[in-house]
Amino acid sequence: MKLRTLLFYSFLFVLLLNCAEKNNAYDVRDFGAKGDSLTINTRFIQKAIDACSKQGGGKVSISNGTYISGTILLKNNVTLHIAENAKLVGSSNPLDYKNIDKFIDATGQERGNCLIGGVDVSNIGISGKGVIDGNGKAFLFENIKQKIEELNIDISQREKFGRNRPFLIRFVRSDTITIEDVSLRQSAAWTCHFYQSKTIKVNNINIYSHAHQNNDGIDLDSSSDVLITNSHIDTGDDAICIKATSNKPTYNVNVENCKLKSDWGAIKFGTESMGDFYNISIKDCEIYNTKGGGIKLLSVDGANIYNIAIENIRMDNVDMPLFIRLGERLRTYRGANKNKVGSIRDIRIKNVSAIAQGFENSRVSSPSGIFITGTPNHKIGSVSLRNIDIKIPGSRDDLVLQKVEEQETMYPEYSFFKTLPAYGLYARHMDSLELSNVNFKLINKDQRKEVIFEDVYYKNVK
Repeated sequence: MKLRTLLFYSFLFVLLLNCAEKNNAYDVRDFGAKGDSLTINTRFIQKAIDACSKQGGGKVSISNGTYISGTILLKNNVTLHIAENAKLVGSSNPLDYKNIDKFIDATGQERGNCLIGGVDVSNIGISGKGVIDGNGKAFLFENIKQKIEELNIDISQREKFGRNRPFLIRFVRSDTITIEDVSLRQSAAWTCHFYQSKTIKVNNINIYSHAHQNNDGIDLDSSSDVLITNSHIDTGDDAICIKATSNKPTYNVNVENCKLKSDWGAIKFGTESMGDFYNISIKDCEIYNTKGGGIKLLSVDGANIYNIAIENIRMDNVDMPLFIRLGERLRTYRGANKNKVGSIRDIRIKNVSAIAQGFENSRVSSPSGIFITGTPNHKIGSVSLRNIDIKIPGSRDDLVLQKVEEQETMYPEYSFFKTLPAYGLYARHMDSLELSNVNFKLINKDQRKEVIFEDVYYKNVK
């Protein structure tokens, strides 16, 4: 009798468990969605998300087909699951998108539209081995022009129509976020933007974004407690970007075992840099075929950058492997007051091997390995470089060197300083530079000096 009772309750437990799992799983097709590459599924997917959250949360599944959608907003305790046999594709109609937490970015453009978003939500996620495609080419000028005619947009609205290109994924003031396994493709602007959010895990994702301009991969903006691992990111703009478009800091960030490629910068701090950046670790990463800088640490809007550890980085065919800049641009965002000039200190970079890009593809006439510069009135603090090996292609035969301007208030881009007078390391305006086993090897001849220090206190250590 006891055995029968035990078996009965065991069976009941399993039955209830299965029912609970079933009740927590929502298929968007049950809410009217169609994976036919034609139907605009925004309201159907949103209904599934809302129903899931209202019942306490669970998983909303998209499977078997290509689903077109405008902005969908995740709600508390909901994971959006894109199955391996499914694609979620952004609508080509700008009117299908919502602007969440509008702001003006560093290029002066209005931002905030997105395909997948969330504001003030928690315990949310995106999973699955499927594809989320932003359909970014639909927002190219010629295609927007065609859309204007197709939709007969009022002439008074035409100038702004389609200008707020949607991010692929955007979470604002949210926490406990997981993005795992999915492929993210061809955003019309930034691919992933986390603003004033925390407890973020990104693992094993694949980003490919070259459809438009400003195609950043992952932007951590005034956010904290972040882990990015085991991901491959190939972008037209910055691959992983630490930034702050508010006075709140970005901190407690770990990036590990990622493969990065970019047409602008692979790992970048800034340029938007109102809030501080600290307690950040980047290690065991590969950077390849990158045209605009391997590692770039930039404080120009008042950020204090400190306690940064970067180690075990391998770079191949990378223009300017390391660029560190403290500047005085002091741009503001979201109506904030202007900051004082920030600082850069306690930067530890070690175990880096790099092959610089050849001058045929470089953004300067003759490439260099490392460029570190403060300003005459604001010096960079402590920077430690250990076990650094960089191969440099050499200089052009017709190289003519010019004075390296200070450019204190300009946009902080190494190429704007033109060709540097040193092929290995050029550093200036620094309080403390510590070097240990830093080596530069020329592939071909170079008429410049290997290392130049100007207004720098430095020491070589074992």
